[in-house]
Amino acid sequence: MSADLTLNITTRREMLKSAGYLAGAGLLAGSLPSKLNAAIQSGGGAQTSQSQTDQLVQMRSQMAAVPLQTLKLRDNLTMLYGAGGNMVALNGPDGKVLVDSSYLSVAPKLKQALDNLGPAPIKILVNTHWHYDHTDGNAPMHAAGATIVAHENTRKRLSTPQDVKAFGMHFPAAPVEAWPQVTFIDKLRLYFNNEELSLGYVPPAHTDTDILIRYEKGNVLHIGDIWFNGMYPFIDVGTGGNINGMILAAGAGISLADADTKIVPGHGPMGDKTALIKYRDVLTIVRDRVKILKDAGKSADETVAAKPTADLDATWGNGFLKPDLFVNIVYSSL
Repeated sequence: MSADLTLNITTRREMLKSAGYLAGAGLLAGSLPSKLNAAIQSGGGAQTSQSQTDQLVQMRSQMAAVPLQTLKLRDNLTMLYGAGGNMVALNGPDGKVLVDSSYLSVAPKLKQALDNLGPAPIKILVNTHWHYDHTDGNAPMHAAGATIVAHENTRKRLSTPQDVKAFGMHFPAAPVEAWPQVTFIDKLRLYFNNEELSLGYVPPAHTDTDILIRYEKGNVLHIGDIWFNGMYPFIDVGTGGNINGMILAAGAGISLADADTKIVPGHGPMGDKTALIKYRDVLTIVRDRVKILKDAGKSADETVAAKPTADLDATWGNGFLKPDLFVNIVYSSL
């Protein structure tokens, strides 16, 4: 199978009003600091620079306590999950290739998990996108010997301060050691351990930095945060994400999969093509319903109040993003 890939934020007050939900499991799996949770629950004002710094420290501390688990995908491919975004390690005599690096505080556990797979050193680290729950551990992986590979936009994002506006969070530029040393614009192929990794950029979807990674021989696909398996996804409108791009990117993943493909989402359990199709279809339904309301002149608050996801919420609304916040984000990206 070929792996060639062709492929106004609302105000903080409005987002917070929809968002009294972030203490549960999902994207950050309980990693949002208690002070940030309290601010969101209360609809409080913007965070100070000091409190934002404290939030990142607290996120790292909380993630250090989360167990890091492994799931064998193929003989030489392993999924690592629990803290931060889902990761995949390719192991063999040429060295290890890791996709994503979780949080800085998870690095000791991650190194141990990689060592448990075999003695080969880490050689390559691929970032699916720029978000800190996928890249905060870049520097220690680079120090361990990894060359960091990502889309060129990921290097741009990591090398400059970034804001996740939906949650009022500010991230300083990552240290130079965490920046990708190899970048690409459209496609890149890596050959390691008798495996061919096809990396392909998708136009802005979750962010403007997203890539898909397909292991051609292993028939495994890592789709990053384009897919939140079993839940409404977070779309980072502030760094280029939008609902139409999410739908198209999910479709790109579907086109690269067959019935036997193991698909690793950015968050949630490993899935397959059937599950990804259901997710893509739900995103399409929600997008179309919200668009009808917005085109009719409804405000964001009125659209949320119309409950356009009511029949879907029992299945999809129990993850990181609760329905009202998801609708608000979809509205803002149309």
